[in-house]
Amino acid sequence: MTPGIGSAVGRDTHHALELLERALGYTRSALSTVGADRSGPSPCAGWTLADLLTHMDDGLDAFLEAAGGAVLLEVPRAAGAEPNVLRAKACRLYGRWSAHIAPRVVVGDRELPAGLLVCAAALEITVHGWDVAQATGAGGRIPENLAEALMPVAHAVVTPGDRPERFAVPLRTGPEASSAEVLLGFLGRR
Repeated sequence: MTPGIGSAVGRDTHHALELLERALGYTRSALSTVGADRSGPSPCAGWTLADLLTHMDDGLDAFLEAAGGAVLLEVPRAAGAEPNVLRAKACRLYGRWSAHIAPRVVVGDRELPAGLLVCAAALEITVHGWDVAQATGAGGRIPENLAEALMPVAHAVVTPGDRPERFAVPLRTGPEASSAEVLLGFLGRR
């Protein structure tokens, strides 16, 4: 974790919930573009849209579990996630986190500030929403103000150890790049 940023990112739970709400809204729209054929590629190397949806389902389950104060690292994987199920889980996720936020969440053998975890959820949900929109051909840029707000989160939670397994190598962006392009480039996406 980048010194200083992680604590600043996780300090304001109201801000974290606001980011989560915006991320969920963006991604719920992207999920509405998913059709019956999910065999095509996604922006995630080697993954189909079906693989991406399954990964999103696992992630939402983990973030739902974390709202209870702890999350196990071994999450059972279900195959064939449906967009309507993901949208419903997204609603439950926001409801559960906004009802009560414990100050810290146990993740495996570590304890993290709950606000930081909520911000990390917002980042993952947003980026996977973008992945879905690209895979379905819908496009759909990440809103600039959301991308700008997620950059400190990305710097706090994506470490060199996460590359190239969880995230690709960062891609260079030019001085004219939008906040969304900078965020996606940092996460190894074009």
